Amino acid sequence: MRRFLGVVALLLLGAVAVYGAFDFIFPEQFTAAALSAGRSYAGLQRKETEIPGFKVVYLDGGQGRPLLLLHGFGADKDNWIKVAPYLTPRYRVIAVDLPGFGESGRPSPGQCRIEDQLTYVSQIAAALGLQRFDLGGNSMGGWIAAAYAAAHPDQVSSLWLLAPAGVSTADTSELGDIVKSGGHVPLITRTPQEYRQLVDFVFVHPPYLPHAMLKVMSDRQAQNYEFDQQVFAELRNGPPLEPKLKDLATPALVVWGDHDRALHYSGADVLQHLMPNAQVQIMPDVGHVPMLEAPAAVAARYINFRESLSGR
Repeated sequence: MRRFLGVVALLLLGAVAVYGAFDFIFPEQFTAAALSAGRSYAGLQRKETEIPGFKVVYLDGGQGRPLLLLHGFGADKDNWIKVAPYLTPRYRVIAVDLPGFGESGRPSPGQCRIEDQLTYVSQIAAALGLQRFDLGGNSMGGWIAAAYAAAHPDQVSSLWLLAPAGVSTADTSELGDIVKSGGHVPLITRTPQEYRQLVDFVFVHPPYLPHAMLKVMSDRQAQNYEFDQQVFAELRNGPPLEPKLKDLATPALVVWGDHDRALHYSGADVLQHLMPNAQVQIMPDVGHVPMLEAPAAVAARYINFRESLSGR
Protein backbone atom coordinates (compact mmCIF):
# COMPACT_ATOMS: atom_id res chain seq x y z
CA MET A 1 0.00 0.00 0.00
CA ARG A 2 2.82 2.38 0.91
CA ARG A 3 4.53 1.58 -2.36
CA PHE A 4 1.32 2.30 -4.26
CA LEU A 5 0.89 5.63 -2.47
CA GLY A 6 4.48 6.46 -3.21
CA VAL A 7 3.96 5.85 -6.91
CA VAL A 8 0.83 8.01 -6.88
CA ALA A 9 2.73 10.79 -5.11
CA LEU A 10 5.52 10.62 -7.69
CA LEU A 11 3.00 10.77 -10.54
CA LEU A 12 1.32 13.78 -8.97
CA LEU A 13 4.66 15.51 -8.48
CA GLY A 14 5.51 14.77 -12.09
CA ALA A 15 2.23 16.22 -13.27
CA VAL A 16 2.79 19.35 -11.19
CA ALA A 17 6.30 19.67 -12.57
CA VAL A 18 5.06 19.35 -16.17
CA TYR A 19 2.29 21.87 -15.49
CA GLY A 20 4.78 24.29 -13.97
CA ALA A 21 7.22 23.87 -16.83
CA PHE A 22 4.58 24.63 -19.44
CA ASP A 23 3.01 27.41 -17.36
CA PHE A 24 6.24 29.33 -16.79
CA ILE A 25 8.61 28.19 -19.54
CA PHE A 26 6.27 27.70 -22.50
CA PRO A 27 3.44 30.22 -21.96
CA GLU A 28 2.36 30.40 -25.62
CA GLN A 29 2.10 26.62 -25.89
CA PHE A 30 0.31 26.38 -22.54
CA THR A 31 -2.23 29.02 -23.54
CA ALA A 32 -2.80 27.50 -26.97
CA ALA A 33 -3.35 24.07 -25.40
CA ALA A 34 -5.76 25.47 -22.81
CA LEU A 35 -7.81 27.31 -25.44
CA SER A 36 -7.82 24.28 -27.69
CA ALA A 37 -9.10 22.13 -24.83
CA GLY A 38 -11.82 24.67 -24.02
CA ARG A 39 -12.94 24.86 -27.62
CA SER A 40 -12.99 21.07 -27.94
CA TYR A 41 -15.03 20.69 -24.76
CA ALA A 42 -17.49 23.26 -26.10
CA GLY A 43 -17.81 21.35 -29.37
CA LEU A 44 -16.25 24.19 -31.37
CA GLN A 45 -13.68 24.13 -34.15
CA ARG A 46 -11.47 26.97 -35.36
CA LYS A 47 -12.22 27.91 -38.97
CA GLU A 48 -11.42 30.68 -41.43
CA THR A 49 -13.25 32.51 -44.18
CA GLU A 50 -12.66 35.56 -46.35
CA ILE A 51 -14.57 38.79 -46.75
CA PRO A 52 -13.49 41.64 -49.03
CA GLY A 53 -10.08 42.77 -47.75
CA PHE A 54 -9.90 40.56 -44.67
CA LYS A 55 -9.42 37.07 -43.34
CA VAL A 56 -11.98 36.24 -40.66
CA VAL A 57 -11.30 33.56 -38.04
CA TYR A 58 -14.21 32.02 -36.17
CA LEU A 59 -15.32 29.12 -33.99
CA ASP A 60 -18.11 26.90 -35.27
CA GLY A 61 -19.89 23.91 -33.77
CA GLY A 62 -23.11 22.39 -32.55
CA GLN A 63 -26.34 21.71 -34.34
CA GLY A 64 -29.59 23.48 -34.94
CA ARG A 65 -30.45 27.02 -35.91
CA PRO A 66 -27.37 29.25 -36.25
CA LEU A 67 -26.48 31.59 -33.39
CA LEU A 68 -23.89 34.19 -34.40
CA LEU A 69 -21.99 35.69 -31.45
CA LEU A 70 -20.02 38.96 -31.39
CA HIS A 71 -17.40 39.76 -28.74
CA GLY A 72 -16.71 43.06 -27.01
CA PHE A 73 -13.99 45.67 -27.38
CA GLY A 74 -10.48 44.28 -26.94
CA ALA A 75 -11.87 40.73 -26.71
CA ASP A 76 -12.16 37.86 -29.19
CA LYS A 77 -14.09 34.74 -30.15
CA ASP A 78 -12.85 32.77 -27.13
CA ASN A 79 -14.94 34.92 -24.81
CA TRP A 80 -17.78 32.53 -25.69
CA ILE A 81 -16.16 29.14 -25.03
CA LYS A 82 -17.29 28.94 -21.39
CA VAL A 83 -20.97 29.37 -22.25
CA ALA A 84 -20.82 27.43 -25.52
CA PRO A 85 -20.90 23.88 -24.02
CA TYR A 86 -24.44 24.57 -22.81
CA LEU A 87 -25.52 25.89 -26.22
CA THR A 88 -23.97 23.61 -28.84
CA PRO A 89 -26.29 20.65 -28.04
CA ARG A 90 -29.20 22.87 -29.14
CA TYR A 91 -27.84 25.42 -31.62
CA ARG A 92 -25.12 25.87 -34.18
CA VAL A 93 -22.83 28.32 -32.41
CA ILE A 94 -20.62 30.62 -34.47
CA ALA A 95 -18.30 32.98 -32.55
CA VAL A 96 -16.28 35.31 -34.76
CA ASP A 97 -13.21 37.47 -34.38
CA LEU A 98 -14.49 40.78 -35.72
CA PRO A 99 -12.04 42.50 -38.11
CA GLY A 100 -9.50 44.39 -36.00
CA PHE A 101 -9.60 41.84 -33.17
CA GLY A 102 -8.29 38.39 -32.37
CA GLU A 103 -6.89 36.48 -35.32
CA SER A 104 -8.93 38.23 -38.01
CA GLY A 105 -7.46 40.77 -40.39
CA ARG A 106 -6.83 44.27 -39.15
CA PRO A 107 -8.28 47.33 -40.86
CA SER A 108 -7.19 50.80 -39.81
CA PRO A 109 -8.72 52.13 -36.56
CA GLY A 110 -10.90 54.41 -38.68
CA GLN A 111 -12.38 51.31 -40.32
CA CYS A 112 -13.41 49.72 -37.00
CA ARG A 113 -16.36 52.00 -36.32
CA ILE A 114 -19.78 50.54 -35.58
CA GLU A 115 -20.90 51.36 -39.12
CA ASP A 116 -17.92 49.46 -40.54
CA GLN A 117 -18.54 46.44 -38.32
CA LEU A 118 -22.14 46.28 -39.54
CA THR A 119 -20.79 45.89 -43.06
CA TYR A 120 -18.32 43.23 -41.93
CA VAL A 121 -21.01 41.25 -40.12
CA SER A 122 -23.18 41.33 -43.24
CA GLN A 123 -20.25 40.06 -45.31
CA ILE A 124 -19.43 37.37 -42.74
CA ALA A 125 -23.03 36.16 -42.72
CA ALA A 126 -22.98 35.97 -46.50
CA ALA A 127 -19.62 34.14 -46.53
CA LEU A 128 -20.99 31.57 -44.07
CA GLY A 129 -24.26 31.16 -45.98
CA LEU A 130 -26.38 32.54 -43.12
CA GLN A 131 -29.66 33.87 -44.48
CA ARG A 132 -31.63 34.01 -41.21
CA PHE A 133 -30.04 33.55 -37.81
CA ASP A 134 -30.11 34.46 -34.14
CA LEU A 135 -27.60 37.12 -33.13
CA GLY A 136 -25.91 37.82 -29.82
CA GLY A 137 -23.21 40.12 -28.52
CA ASN A 138 -21.50 41.42 -25.42
CA SER A 139 -20.57 45.08 -24.85
CA MET A 140 -19.36 46.47 -28.21
CA GLY A 141 -20.59 43.25 -29.80
CA GLY A 142 -24.03 43.85 -28.32
CA TRP A 143 -24.02 47.35 -29.79
CA ILE A 144 -23.18 45.92 -33.21
CA ALA A 145 -25.73 43.11 -32.87
CA ALA A 146 -28.58 45.44 -31.94
CA ALA A 147 -27.74 47.92 -34.68
CA TYR A 148 -27.48 45.06 -37.18
CA ALA A 149 -30.92 43.74 -36.23
CA ALA A 150 -32.36 47.21 -36.74
CA ALA A 151 -30.72 47.46 -40.17
CA HIS A 152 -31.53 43.87 -41.22
CA PRO A 153 -34.72 42.80 -39.42
CA ASP A 154 -35.39 40.22 -42.12
CA GLN A 155 -32.16 38.36 -41.25
CA VAL A 156 -32.22 38.36 -37.44
CA SER A 157 -34.69 36.00 -35.75
CA SER A 158 -33.86 37.09 -32.20
CA LEU A 159 -31.34 39.14 -30.25
CA TRP A 160 -29.25 38.22 -27.20
CA LEU A 161 -27.71 41.36 -25.74
CA LEU A 162 -25.29 40.97 -22.82
CA ALA A 163 -24.42 44.36 -21.31
CA PRO A 164 -24.51 46.05 -24.73
CA ALA A 165 -22.71 49.31 -25.33
CA GLY A 166 -24.29 52.15 -27.29
CA VAL A 167 -27.14 53.02 -24.91
CA SER A 168 -26.50 56.75 -24.58
CA THR A 169 -29.30 57.57 -22.10
CA ALA A 170 -28.30 55.02 -19.45
CA ASP A 171 -26.88 56.23 -16.16
CA THR A 172 -23.18 57.02 -16.27
CA SER A 173 -20.98 54.07 -15.31
CA GLU A 174 -17.67 54.08 -13.49
CA LEU A 175 -15.95 53.73 -16.87
CA GLY A 176 -17.96 56.66 -18.18
CA ASP A 177 -16.78 58.84 -15.30
CA ILE A 178 -13.17 57.80 -15.96
CA VAL A 179 -13.45 58.65 -19.65
CA LYS A 180 -15.06 62.02 -18.92
CA SER A 181 -12.28 62.92 -16.48
CA GLY A 182 -9.58 62.00 -18.97
CA GLY A 183 -8.25 59.16 -16.82
CA HIS A 184 -6.63 55.94 -18.00
CA VAL A 185 -9.20 53.65 -19.63
CA PRO A 186 -8.96 50.35 -17.70
CA LEU A 187 -10.01 48.35 -20.78
CA ILE A 188 -6.73 49.22 -22.54
CA THR A 189 -3.61 47.81 -20.90
CA ARG A 190 0.18 47.67 -21.36
CA THR A 191 1.47 45.61 -18.44
CA PRO A 192 0.53 42.40 -16.59
CA GLN A 193 -0.44 44.54 -13.59
CA GLU A 194 -2.80 46.65 -15.72
CA TYR A 195 -4.22 43.49 -17.24
CA ARG A 196 -5.00 42.12 -13.78
CA GLN A 197 -6.70 45.42 -13.02
CA LEU A 198 -8.75 45.01 -16.20
CA VAL A 199 -9.85 41.55 -15.06
CA ASP A 200 -10.82 42.95 -11.66
CA PHE A 201 -12.72 45.77 -13.38
CA VAL A 202 -14.96 43.58 -15.55
CA PHE A 203 -15.55 40.73 -13.08
CA VAL A 204 -17.08 40.67 -9.62
CA HIS A 205 -15.46 37.29 -9.01
CA PRO A 206 -12.35 37.17 -11.24
CA PRO A 207 -11.41 33.73 -12.54
CA TYR A 208 -8.09 32.09 -11.77
CA LEU A 209 -5.57 32.90 -14.50
CA PRO A 210 -2.48 30.68 -14.79
CA HIS A 211 0.78 32.58 -15.11
CA ALA A 212 1.12 31.58 -18.78
CA MET A 213 -2.31 32.88 -19.79
CA LEU A 214 -1.80 36.11 -17.86
CA LYS A 215 1.50 36.69 -19.66
CA VAL A 216 0.23 35.83 -23.12
CA MET A 217 -2.98 37.84 -22.81
CA SER A 218 -1.28 40.86 -21.26
CA ASP A 219 1.42 40.73 -23.98
CA ARG A 220 -1.25 40.71 -26.68
CA GLN A 221 -3.00 43.65 -25.07
CA ALA A 222 0.30 45.55 -24.92
CA GLN A 223 0.97 44.89 -28.61
CA ASN A 224 -2.47 46.28 -29.46
CA TYR A 225 -2.25 49.25 -27.08
CA GLU A 226 -1.98 52.09 -29.62
CA PHE A 227 -4.46 50.48 -31.99
CA ASP A 228 -7.00 49.90 -29.21
CA GLN A 229 -6.68 53.49 -28.04
CA GLN A 230 -7.55 54.74 -31.50
CA VAL A 231 -10.42 52.29 -31.93
CA PHE A 232 -11.83 53.25 -28.52
CA ALA A 233 -11.74 56.93 -29.54
CA GLU A 234 -13.69 56.07 -32.72
CA LEU A 235 -16.26 54.09 -30.74
CA ARG A 236 -16.89 57.01 -28.37
CA ASN A 237 -18.37 58.85 -31.35
CA GLY A 238 -20.46 55.91 -32.52
CA PRO A 239 -24.18 56.23 -33.27
CA PRO A 240 -26.40 55.66 -30.21
CA LEU A 241 -28.82 52.76 -30.26
CA GLU A 242 -31.94 54.56 -29.07
CA PRO A 243 -33.08 56.00 -32.45
CA LYS A 244 -32.34 52.71 -34.23
CA LEU A 245 -34.16 50.43 -31.80
CA LYS A 246 -37.37 52.38 -31.25
CA ASP A 247 -40.28 49.99 -31.91
CA LEU A 248 -37.98 47.24 -33.22
CA ALA A 249 -40.14 44.10 -33.08
CA THR A 250 -37.30 41.57 -33.01
CA PRO A 251 -37.56 39.42 -29.85
CA ALA A 252 -34.64 40.24 -27.58
CA LEU A 253 -33.18 39.01 -24.32
CA VAL A 254 -31.20 41.69 -22.50
CA VAL A 255 -28.91 40.37 -19.75
CA TRP A 256 -26.92 42.68 -17.49
CA GLY A 257 -24.89 42.27 -14.32
CA ASP A 258 -25.92 44.55 -11.47
CA HIS A 259 -22.24 45.17 -10.62
CA ASP A 260 -21.19 46.16 -14.14
CA ARG A 261 -18.59 48.93 -13.77
CA ALA A 262 -18.07 49.42 -17.51
CA LEU A 263 -21.69 50.03 -18.58
CA HIS A 264 -24.48 50.84 -16.15
CA TYR A 265 -27.24 48.24 -16.01
CA SER A 266 -29.90 50.97 -16.26
CA GLY A 267 -29.34 50.58 -19.99
CA ALA A 268 -31.46 47.43 -19.81
CA ASP A 269 -34.53 49.43 -18.79
CA VAL A 270 -33.91 51.85 -21.67
CA LEU A 271 -33.84 48.97 -24.15
CA GLN A 272 -36.95 47.35 -22.71
CA HIS A 273 -38.91 50.56 -23.25
CA LEU A 274 -37.66 50.86 -26.83
CA MET A 275 -38.27 47.30 -28.02
CA PRO A 276 -41.78 45.91 -27.47
CA ASN A 277 -40.61 42.27 -27.48
CA ALA A 278 -37.59 42.68 -25.22
CA GLN A 279 -37.14 40.71 -22.00
CA VAL A 280 -34.73 41.99 -19.36
CA GLN A 281 -32.87 39.98 -16.76
CA ILE A 282 -30.55 41.65 -14.27
CA MET A 283 -28.08 39.19 -12.77
CA PRO A 284 -27.06 39.82 -9.15
CA ASP A 285 -23.40 39.91 -8.16
CA VAL A 286 -22.21 39.77 -11.78
CA GLY A 287 -20.03 42.18 -13.73
CA HIS A 288 -19.57 43.20 -17.35
CA VAL A 289 -19.08 39.78 -18.98
CA PRO A 290 -21.91 37.55 -17.71
CA MET A 291 -21.18 34.74 -20.18
CA LEU A 292 -17.71 34.36 -18.66
CA GLU A 293 -18.59 34.97 -15.02
CA ALA A 294 -21.80 32.90 -14.80
CA PRO A 295 -21.91 30.78 -17.97
CA ALA A 296 -24.32 28.08 -16.76
CA ALA A 297 -26.87 30.59 -15.44
CA VAL A 298 -26.53 32.79 -18.52
CA ALA A 299 -27.02 29.83 -20.85
CA ALA A 300 -30.08 28.62 -18.92
CA ARG A 301 -31.67 32.04 -19.23
CA TYR A 302 -30.98 32.13 -22.94
CA ILE A 303 -32.34 28.62 -23.55
CA ASN A 304 -35.53 29.50 -21.67
CA PHE A 305 -35.85 32.64 -23.76
CA ARG A 306 -35.42 30.71 -27.01
CA GLU A 307 -37.92 28.07 -25.90
CA SER A 308 -40.46 30.81 -25.13
CA LEU A 309 -40.20 31.84 -28.79
CA SER A 310 -40.76 28.36 -30.18
CA GLY A 311 -44.47 28.92 -30.57
CA ARG A 312 -44.00 32.09 -32.59
